Amino acid sequence: MSHSTHDTAPATRSRRGVWISIVAGLVVAVAVLGSFASLASNLGGVQDNDIASWLPGDAESTQVIERTAAFASDDESPAIVAFVRDSGITADDVVAVREAQAELQDFDENVVGDVISPAFANLTPADVQTLATAPASGISDDLVQRLTSEDGKALQLIVTYRIDDTAGFEELPDAIDEMRSIVESHATGGLEGYVGGPLAFGADQATAFAGIDGILLLAALGVVVVMLLLTYRSPFLWLIPLFCGVLSVGAAEGVVYLLAKYADLTVNGQSAGILAVLVLGAGIDYALLLVARYREELRNFEHRIDAMSHAIRRAAPAIVASGLTVVIGLLCLSFAQMNSTAGLGPVTAAGIVVALLVMLIVLPLLLVIFGRWVFWPFIPRFGDVKAEGSGLWGRVGTQVARRPRTVWVTTTALLGLACVGMLQLNSGVLANADTFTKEQPSIVADEVIAEHFPAGEGSPLQVVAKADDAAAVAEALDGVDGIQPASSTTDNPAETATGFSQDGVVYFERTLASASDTEAAYDTVERARDAVHAVDGADAQVGGISAISLDIREASAADNRLIIPLILVVVLLVLGGLLRSIMAPLILLGTVVLSFGAALGISALVFQHVFDFAGTDTSFPLFAFVFLVALGIDYNIFLMTRVREESIKVGTRRGALIGLAATGGVITSAGLVLAGTFSALATLPIVFLAQLGFVVALGVLLDTIIVRSVLVTALTLDVGRWMWWPSHLWRTDGSSHVADPAHPADPVDAEHAEAAPEHKA
Repeated sequence: MSHSTHDTAPATRSRRGVWISIVAGLVVAVAVLGSFASLASNLGGVQDNDIASWLPGDAESTQVIERTAAFASDDESPAIVAFVRDSGITADDVVAVREAQAELQDFDENVVGDVISPAFANLTPADVQTLATAPASGISDDLVQRLTSEDGKALQLIVTYRIDDTAGFEELPDAIDEMRSIVESHATGGLEGYVGGPLAFGADQATAFAGIDGILLLAALGVVVVMLLLTYRSPFLWLIPLFCGVLSVGAAEGVVYLLAKYADLTVNGQSAGILAVLVLGAGIDYALLLVARYREELRNFEHRIDAMSHAIRRAAPAIVASGLTVVIGLLCLSFAQMNSTAGLGPVTAAGIVVALLVMLIVLPLLLVIFGRWVFWPFIPRFGDVKAEGSGLWGRVGTQVARRPRTVWVTTTALLGLACVGMLQLNSGVLANADTFTKEQPSIVADEVIAEHFPAGEGSPLQVVAKADDAAAVAEALDGVDGIQPASSTTDNPAETATGFSQDGVVYFERTLASASDTEAAYDTVERARDAVHAVDGADAQVGGISAISLDIREASAADNRLIIPLILVVVLLVLGGLLRSIMAPLILLGTVVLSFGAALGISALVFQHVFDFAGTDTSFPLFAFVFLVALGIDYNIFLMTRVREESIKVGTRRGALIGLAATGGVITSAGLVLAGTFSALATLPIVFLAQLGFVVALGVLLDTIIVRSVLVTALTLDVGRWMWWPSHLWRTDGSSHVADPAHPADPVDAEHAEAAPEHKA
């Protein structure tokens, strides 16, 4: 289709007025968005990375955190310091540890209480005095033995540290580094020192997430730049979408900052990192689609304002529908029990809305202002004609059209076979050592500590109950298999043999016999809960690190059961409204679910047999589903809206081929960009993010290269006009279809001529 140079609409309005409006609109839009972007640097200050912010509010472990606030703040966390000598701890080592203990006590104002060892509970007052003042020669072998581990090779200290409200987890790496420096300065002559425990693990996590804003965004930008250069093969054009993408990320982070500060939106390091990747990737996708349609219309219209006007009218519905599908799908996460999952939904949905606004306002204005020359050296000229069926995807469509049923049946079978790999997916709460892609100091320390001390020390069970029932609850608790017997003596006057008591509530801590991040520990938690819940009227509850992990697993499983079907229904309704059909949405949704299953199956095999990951996080399947279905359906929307547009004019079967040829290149480019941006998550040493980046990248590539181009096209060709049932297009499809003289032997027309004679003009 081409349009005359004598279109009357442009001639009847003032070009000067239009240009003034365009420039003014651009200035205002960039100023407003820039003001939001200027707030992006504040996003880290409103992040809530406390453990309670990740948990479901009604979980038992969350309630324990709230009830124990009077006894211990949830801002406090222990670091476990271990000194180890393979030949056995000596009296000189005890003196060295005593000196380290004094330095650890005073190194930071956030150290809470006394730096102690669990072994101190078994010392007499005379032992304590000897330990505090005597030289090595005055410390008996018996006292050394009572201070050290059962094997006599290690001595342990516990440093309780308050995480400052203003600095948060960002200060942890420095604090742990200083602790390690103190420990190493006293670990000499064959004595080795280690700093582990929950505080050290949190410091390693903080270090890993510290680069999420900078390194991750730079990696994603690098991928985007390469893909834009390859897509446009222009030294200039790529700069415009890139500028809009960066502006989208900045503005989105500014908007999320305001929502977190004034609307109580929960943001953490994980959601902030995913926000940047998602907004950049999705925003560039929308830009690619609009630029491709604009380039096409520049061949049909002489004036670029008219070309852009027509491009927006044709492309904007698909872009908006795609963006809203992603937004609605992400908002479904708000129904999750997990606070971290529920917060991710509105955080990322807000980012997608910002990306849509930038790509539909700023991008068109910039393209019009800069003119055709930005496409150099492949400048689209008015009157140029691109032959139908030309290009890679035109040829692919022609081949698929020869045997569409054979193609879609074969493709479905292969993807179904890939889905079998999901049986290898080991989803659950990962042990601490399995959450990083490379070895971390805290993990090394914890492994050494576990060799010499009870594995659950430093991460005890926390139990609260009514004070009147303290004895009964303590008795029930100490009878649970997997819990170390409680110490019988204490020097703390606020503590009784059954725990701390205050305001009618009693608080216990008990040490697990197993490491806190193991299945054995989770089983012990369940037994402990059964035991204390059985004490009638005690209102007893069990929390702590192990209980938190168990509650996360159960809440995540419940979220999977609720949110996955909810998203499917939402996407189905959006597709039905967009395509005005029942059949097409069902088919398209089926292809995306099949693609998701194949991506997850292949990923499970790669995780286990290539990367040697121990498993996946409990929330991984849900996150993978949300991003793959919400983003994967985008490409079907891009394709099928164009197919429907062409089907109205030439019939469904030829419309499918034209739609594929017209959109194939840009959709493939968009998929490569999105896959590349998500693969940037692998730059962070966090297993969950590396796995999420891999599965989304793989799934997007399957969607764009196989599912959308081959499977959906083959299904559309085979199903024909029934794709639009029961809409008006289903009844009228092909009524105005005239065979293209350039394709007299069209395989689609030939194959269906007898089966569908009503399609002839």
